[in-house]
Amino acid sequence: MRLLSLASLALALLVSASSFAAEYQTDKDIPYREGETLTEYQKERCKVDVYYPANEKGFATVVWFHGGGLTGGSKSVPKELKNQGFAVVAVNYRLSPKVKSPAYIEDAAAAIAWTFRNIEKFGGDPKKIFVSGYSAGGYLTGIVGLDKRWLAAHEIDADQLAGVAPLSGQMFTHFTIRSESGIDRNTPIINELAPAYYPRKDTPPFMLVTGDRELDMLGRYEENAYLWRMMTGLGNKQAELHEVGGFNHGTAVPPACQLLVEFVKKHAAAN
Repeated sequence: MRLLSLASLALALLVSASSFAAEYQTDKDIPYREGETLTEYQKERCKVDVYYPANEKGFATVVWFHGGGLTGGSKSVPKELKNQGFAVVAVNYRLSPKVKSPAYIEDAAAAIAWTFRNIEKFGGDPKKIFVSGYSAGGYLTGIVGLDKRWLAAHEIDADQLAGVAPLSGQMFTHFTIRSESGIDRNTPIINELAPAYYPRKDTPPFMLVTGDRELDMLGRYEENAYLWRMMTGLGNKQAELHEVGGFNHGTAVPPACQLLVEFVKKHAAAN
């Protein structure tokens, strides 16, 4: 577990400020679901943007899920993840109340599966696929990274991922999913739709990040700390937990993404 100060984060940002010397390209609105039975809403929402270094080969890729409480938001590439030498697959997924759980989890798994099948066409290495996202995107990252059934539906083992990095995500059952069942959003629940329901010893590199425990959303640090404690208690040597001191849920995005950049570069080099 690591508490990061404002000063240490500023230094890390400065050290990594130099961008990767390559031309980048973005291919937009690529469907990641196929079939004649798709609904109009699936056709509208189930798309990705692929941001990648043109004319490069063998690079890593981050599949990125946006935030928005599972009720809002849209795909985009955080500026901190640009020009870093890896690709970003920014994902749109269906949202509540037009759909209910587990539709958004199924979409997240489908987008990751699409990346495994297609990233080589863009020059990426399918052995260097990372998954991350912020807030609701962090929740989706955690659940597909720990509960193997979602990727198994696409004949992918979650342990094929090069790394999993939920950023300020709920590790208990998401409050929108609780609300769908008539449970108050502040009532903590850990059921089969919670990442914390699936602590495992045998994961890929797994990085949990939150804002300051006193400034981030209620209980956000504690949920992540609980999962980290359970994973490390099982003997997981790959799990790490970072708290970015002095940052709230909104302002923690840049330093959390910076930690993600370091995480991806470190573990991509090891593959």
